[in-house]
Amino acid sequence: MAIVKFTFEQEDLKPVTVNDALKGDTLLEVAEENGVHLNHNCGEVCACSTCHIYVEKGNEFLREIIDREEDFIDRAINPTIDSRLGCQCEILDEKAVFEVIIPDQRGIIGHEH
Repeated sequence: MAIVKFTFEQEDLKPVTVNDALKGDTLLEVAEENGVHLNHNCGEVCACSTCHIYVEKGNEFLREIIDREEDFIDRAINPTIDSRLGCQCEILDEKAVFEVIIPDQRGIIGHEH
């Protein structure tokens, strides 16, 4: 099973490591299923930028970025070369290891747990 290590820009949150992510899961699903808050206003259909994340490691084990995702990343807060949308990051290999940074969610109006 894939390993996903979540760290946070928000300093008061501790890192979370998930050791049982499955092929076909998205990083957003892995986060939500393991108590990691990540906004997602559009219902996981690549129609907003609220599930913006930084994939620091493991990007090669994710479904390739599409133009629509790139367009919404451009609307995210502080996008970088490592930016992705969590709803579009489908895990392709169960042996993969990911390092993901969750941007500070406090300034985003979005879905709450």
